[in-house]
Parts: sequence; structure tokens; C-alpha cells
Amino acid sequence: MSPFLAEFLQLILNGVMAGTILAVPAIGLTAMFAVLRFPNFALASHATAGAFAGYVANVTFGLPLIPSLFFAFLVAGALGIASDEIVLKPFRAMGAITTAIGSIALTIAIENLVRFFFANELRGYDLPIARDWIFGGVRVGPQQMQNLAVSVVVMALVFAFLTFTRMGKAMRAVADNPALADIKGINADTVARIVSFGGMGLAGLGGMLIGLDTSIDPLTGFRSMMSIFAAAVVGGLGSIPGAVVGALVIGIGEELCLLVLSPSYRSAVGFLAILLVLVLRPRGILGQRAY
Repeated sequence: MSPFLAEFLQLILNGVMAGTILAVPAIGLTAMFAVLRFPNFALASHATAGAFAGYVANVTFGLPLIPSLFFAFLVAGALGIASDEIVLKPFRAMGAITTAIGSIALTIAIENLVRFFFANELRGYDLPIARDWIFGGVRVGPQQMQNLAVSVVVMALVFAFLTFTRMGKAMRAVADNPALADIKGINADTVARIVSFGGMGLAGLGGMLIGLDTSIDPLTGFRSMMSIFAAAVVGGLGSIPGAVVGALVIGIGEELCLLVLSPSYRSAVGFLAILLVLVLRPRGILGQRAY
């Protein structure tokens, strides 16, 4: 295998791995947008909070990886309900733009709260050291494969919840037609709490998955937010399958740009993707609120 082909395949593989992880918080963002009708940028701080909750479970209490990921989901989800009820719910009557601005202020506050307790230094999880697997010049890390497996299982559970459970169908009904859902007796406040818990829980789980691949600090979620938002926009804000497609597009695009650009320009891929989608297909690849 030629060096260029090996590098190309390595970047594609890395992009698929990164995109699959990115899809987890992107699903949370697009689900909340579909039901609550505003882009909740506080997802960035909830991803950070989940990453640090998983760190405490894994490093401080010595829990294995899977229970730590579950703890990250629960803590971020509970924080999501609290922050929405206490801070964002009063803003929702004022419109999507006002609420989105409020969510930005909220994310700054939560990030600084995390900084107060954990300071600014980088932290890593307690993971076993393992050699990479090499296939024809392409390297695959065991932790990468585990992160991929967790992400795929989580996405499958989300799709199953939305398709087969009563609450999942209620969420889809509210996302599709809130007025009709209200006539049918679906409690919009209950659905809002469930989607806030689930969406922010996915953000926290995704934040920990991102940290498992690198390290964490109080800006972990902030650095990932542009890619997460780009994934949701590219796929179609409000579309769960679109979030997955958009995440893979952004993940692979960010890796392939390394063939011609410096790594410092990776974040520009998200901006460029958003601009192209807004110009060529404003509804995203799979449109809005498509389940």
C-alpha cells in the first residue's frame, strides 16, 4: 500500500470514528431543537459537566468505563432539566433568539462553575494501556473501537426509544405539530423535561467519549460545540437521522482537510459546511424534523 493511500484510509477511518462520537451530542441538540424550538447552546457546558462527572466516577471512585459513561449521562441529564426549568423556561415565551442568547450565558456560567471546582489543568481518565491494531499500515486503537461501539449502541437505543415507546412517539408528535399534540392530550411540559434530560444526557455522554479519545478541561464542550452544531445544521436541524449523517460528514471532512491544511484550520470545516448548507440546501441534507 502506498504511503498516500495509507494516510488517506487512516484519515477516513479517523473521520468515521470522530463522526460517530460527534453524532451522540448532535442527536441531543437536534432533538431539543425539534421539541423546544430553539438551538440550546448550553449543550457545550453540559458536555463538559458530563465529561467531568464521568471523570469523578472513573478516577475518584474507580468505576469501570461503562458505569462511568452512564453516570455522565445521568448527571448531565439532571443538570439539563434543572437548567431548563430554572433558567431557560422563562425565556422561551420571548422567542427562540432570546432563549438561544440565554443558553449562551448559561453555558458560560456552568463552564466557570466547573473551572471553580476542577481548575484549568488537563485531566485524563483511568484507562488501560493497549497497543494499536495495525492493518496494512492503518492504525486502529482499542479505545477508539470501544468508543465507536458505545456510540452505535447509544444511537440504536435512541432510535428504538423514539420509534417504539409511548414517550418517544409523544416527543415526535410535539416536534411535528405542537397544537395537534396538545389537542390529543400530550403534556408539552412533561415532553420538554424528558427531551431536556435525554438531550443533555447525550451531550454529557458525548463529552466523556470525546475526553476518552483525548483529555478533558473546562473548555472541552466549548471546543466541540462548533462541530456539533455544524453536524446538526448539515444534517437538518430537528432531524435525528440527519444529525448522524451530518456528524459523519463533519467528522470525515475535518480529518480529510489535514491532507492540504494545517490542523489549526480544522475548525474552519464546520463554518464552511454551515455556509454551504445555508446557501445550497437551507433545510439540511435530510430536512427538518424528519424522524
